[in-house]
Amino acid sequence: MRTIEPNLSPHETFGACRPGCCPAARAPWQARRAFVLAAAAVAAPLHAQVDVGDASRLRSLVPADSLERSATQQYAQMLAQARAQRALAPDGNPQLQRLRAIARRLIPFAAAWNPRARDWRWEVNLIGSRQINAFCMPGGKIAFYTGILDQLQLTDDEVAMVMGHEMAHALREHARARIAKTQGTGALLSLGAQLLGLGQVGDMAANVGTQLISLKFSRTDESDADLVGLELAARAGYRPEAAVSLWRKMGQAGGGSAGIGFLSTHPSGPERIRELESNVPKVQGLYEQARGRG
Repeated sequence: MRTIEPNLSPHETFGACRPGCCPAARAPWQARRAFVLAAAAVAAPLHAQVDVGDASRLRSLVPADSLERSATQQYAQMLAQARAQRALAPDGNPQLQRLRAIARRLIPFAAAWNPRARDWRWEVNLIGSRQINAFCMPGGKIAFYTGILDQLQLTDDEVAMVMGHEMAHALREHARARIAKTQGTGALLSLGAQLLGLGQVGDMAANVGTQLISLKFSRTDESDADLVGLELAARAGYRPEAAVSLWRKMGQAGGGSAGIGFLSTHPSGPERIRELESNVPKVQGLYEQARGRG
């Protein structure tokens, strides 16, 4: 997600909706050990079929729990804003029920990519907006805009690829790494404080403000999320080829109307599609196993 503005039109409103920080006294060697363990916490799973390597160690400069708390607050504010504008889908909305059903199939495979995901309080919501957009904030806070479903006419398999991609950004903790990078020298200067108690760096994570809704991920992050999302969806029994058809639809939409927030930060192109095509065979077996279980 890169914006929270619902950008509503009258027909896109819904009916009324129902309403660890480490202590400073910790011994330095313990803090250093925690730093090393945190850096290793989001390695690629042993039996992963896609090759994405280990997640960036820079993310360890930003405490995960602080960032997840900030994300939870921002998500709640966004939902409150959407509710006030009658743009938040009620629980009985068929599109929202569809999204939540897909999420229930994907989430069981999340912890393999990040053990913290076992304790996340996952949420899925739908916002009425023309924007072609979706996101998953740190801590498992997912939202889709109706525009991405309606304008692209996404199949369940394609929705699973979008959702898996966005979940992968959270699981691989790309926001933590990007915030550390954008803080630059300040983050590096805070490293000593982090090793002795995480105070200054914890403040940085707690005060990111709108950064969580304006971060632009690198091409490496995007490729990472594409492949991890592809594998998540395949393990959940969604057709791998849908990743390719999804990005072809994205490319076609990119030449059209405004309001394509997703494509401003997730550009489509031949290289992206070629990479997905080359990885589809790697997860085909996972998909077939999942369908066999079903």
